[in-house]
Amino acid sequence: MTVWRALGGRGYLGSAWPWRATAFLVSGALLGAVVLVVLVSGAVVGGALAVVLLGLPLLVLTALTGIPVAAVERRRLRLAGVDRVPAGQHRVPGRPGLASWLTTRLREAATWRELAYAVLLGLVLWPLDALAVLAAVGLPLSMAAAPVLVAADGEAKVVKLFVVDSAPAACAVAALGLALLAAGAYVLGAVAGVRAELARALLGAKDGDSERVTELVRSRARLVDAFEAERRRIERDLHDGAQQRLVALTMTLGLARLDAPPGPLADQLAKAHGQAGQALAELRELIHGIHPKVLADYGLRAALADAADRSPVPVDLELDLPGRLPGPVETAAYFAVCEALANVARHSGASRAGVRGGHADGRLVLQVRDDGRGGADPEGGSGLTGLADRVSVLDGTLSLSSPPGGPTLLRVEIPCRPTDPNAPCA
Repeated sequence: MTVWRALGGRGYLGSAWPWRATAFLVSGALLGAVVLVVLVSGAVVGGALAVVLLGLPLLVLTALTGIPVAAVERRRLRLAGVDRVPAGQHRVPGRPGLASWLTTRLREAATWRELAYAVLLGLVLWPLDALAVLAAVGLPLSMAAAPVLVAADGEAKVVKLFVVDSAPAACAVAALGLALLAAGAYVLGAVAGVRAELARALLGAKDGDSERVTELVRSRARLVDAFEAERRRIERDLHDGAQQRLVALTMTLGLARLDAPPGPLADQLAKAHGQAGQALAELRELIHGIHPKVLADYGLRAALADAADRSPVPVDLELDLPGRLPGPVETAAYFAVCEALANVARHSGASRAGVRGGHADGRLVLQVRDDGRGGADPEGGSGLTGLADRVSVLDGTLSLSSPPGGPTLLRVEIPCRPTDPNAPCA
């Protein structure tokens, strides 16, 4: 839990969060003051000695000040409840040695971003931290001490504005100070929360992680392409190999049935002929599920029309496509719609479904809707999670709305451009 969430709880004042917020701001003020001294001293002395080249190493060290400051800040954020701030921004030097390490660090944007944060801390943030602690804690405590000062000296000057010289007035001032101290605890929590979020935003991993994320996305896309190529190879091998042999076997068994005299042999041939035909039908269904030939030959519209015809539930199809779309887009969209129609047939109890969509504003948009009972859960083994991952690789989105009682609506959006707007869809 962070200090932000703790502020909304009823037991905030009685918890450790006000103390943690105060410690976070006080330590920030102390750290900022030290950073200011280091930065100013390094810049002034290094700049003065740079004429004789003795100040260059000091200037380099000053430029690297942001690295330890950022490390301390990431640890200090735990006081505000921020446990994890990614720090994997700095690359590992290509060669061992101090020179390689310095060259790598000085060429990284993360080093200069952390230096900028150190400058911001030393010039702006630590005075604000100190001011917040002084206003929310120092002034209320000085008011709460009024009775002690009146008893000791006969009078007390409250926040240097007015003088209190009687016990009742001092007690009233002390009560007001305690009330302000309680309110100041919330102020400190809010200030600490803002400071923590600012530090997390400025010190969180960006460049290095973004490069790794980009490479991860590219590797996922390459894996999807390789997987799709393998699916097509398997489909082609089954279509040209096993399927053709089963067709030949079925024809041979059929001819043998015609030549065999009535009797047990003819009955066995008839049984074998039927089983071969059933195996051929199952193989064709398997091939169609791996990668339908109609999708590769005629495009998404024809493939979805074929899927609608094969669906046990009547499907209304309304598509407006300009022509052929990129192969990965057509494949992802086709299997998403097929999986949705299969779920409609298996789970929804719907009497009718509809597939609508088209290509507009550089995006393919498809919607699958049914009039079933609703309540579909994408995490319950519907098969849509893997399809959502495939769509996300193409920078698309797959969303499901299925309130209890229906209707269920699946929406697929994939950015793409037609590969050949003049090519017919079917």
